[in-house]
Amino acid sequence: MIIFGTRGYLYQLAILTLVCGWCGNPAAHTLRKRVTKFTLFFVPLFPFSTKYATQCTFCGGEQQIPKEQADQLLAQQAAVQNGNPFGQPQGQPGYAQGTPGQNPYQS
Repeated sequence: MIIFGTRGYLYQLAILTLVCGWCGNPAAHTLRKRVTKFTLFFVPLFPFSTKYATQCTFCGGEQQIPKEQADQLLAQQAAVQNGNPFGQPQGQPGYAQGTPGQNPYQS
C-alpha cells in the first residue's frame, strides 16, 4: 500500500503599502507565497506548484501576481528598509557632494 498526496505551505514574505485594486484604498497588503508539495508517506518530497498573491488588509481582497512582480515588490521593500525609498543610490549625479559642513552650491 502506497500513501501519497499533497500538502500546502503558506509563507508571508512582506507587508507592503499599496493602493488596493478592489477597494481603491491605500492600505497595507501582505505578500504571500503558496507552495504545494507532493508527499509520499506524509513526507514532502518536491514542490509542484508555487503561486504568489497580495491581500489587502482593509477589504480582504486577494490578487494573484506573477513571480516577477513579487520579486520586484520584494526588491522595492528592501530598498525602503535600507533607508532609500526610491531604490536608487544616494546622491544625485551632476551635483557636487562636497565635504561635511561645506555648501556645494556656493562658489
